[in-house]
Amino acid sequence: MSVLQGILDTYAQFFNWEMWGQVLTDPVAWGLIGTLVILEGLLSADNALVLAVMVKHLPPDQRKKALFYGLLGAYVFRFIAIGVGVFLIKLWWVKILGAGYLAWLSIKYFMDKRKAAQSDEEEAHGMNQTGLLIRLFGTFWGTVVAVEIMDIAFSVDSVLAAFGVSEEIWVLLVGGMLGVLMMRGIAGVFLKLIDRIPELETSAYVLILLIAAKMLIAVFGIHLPHSVFFIIILVTFGATFVVHYMNKKKEVGKES
Repeated sequence: MSVLQGILDTYAQFFNWEMWGQVLTDPVAWGLIGTLVILEGLLSADNALVLAVMVKHLPPDQRKKALFYGLLGAYVFRFIAIGVGVFLIKLWWVKILGAGYLAWLSIKYFMDKRKAAQSDEEEAHGMNQTGLLIRLFGTFWGTVVAVEIMDIAFSVDSVLAAFGVSEEIWVLLVGGMLGVLMMRGIAGVFLKLIDRIPELETSAYVLILLIAAKMLIAVFGIHLPHSVFFIIILVTFGATFVVHYMNKKKEVGKES
């Protein structure tokens, strides 16, 4: 019963206007929100691309509906995940599992980058229209279920990353909601940004690895100050633009 009460108390804090007032007047809070915006935006760009491919086989009017239904489900799942997660993240072994998962996510990205990427022709076909979900639910609803499952998978990554940034309830709530909004509304902007500066995608996964380390050391009572964390973020993105400039310079040198 105490577990259920703890989860209910967590949800009650979502409507604590005094807490929100303190958050919106705290410069550190705005720094954390900025961190979440950048991280969620960069991660959601690839996620949005995957979802766009998944609904590619549907008629144009049904594509928006399928993505919209997935959006509603993503909000519900994240709301539940945040409430339960605030309680679970207090357990040391949950932090270790979360840090391990984020580290694996980042390492897998760099390992996959070394392998040959799938051809554009393979991606263009979109979702397998003879798959189990399509056979069970039909073309439209089978696609909706598939989008929903993918949204939940993306939500796990997003919520865990937000937990790594901070365990404060408002941070988790803002991070969870931003993740869904970014994936649906602003992902196109970040896709264009990544097209212009491809190194930003790598930076996002470097940050995830850093967040995994931050979550892991918290198990041993070592808490990284927000100021140090912000400096690390600034250095990471500063290095990103330096590397991008050097790569562009090399390309120009080869062309000439």
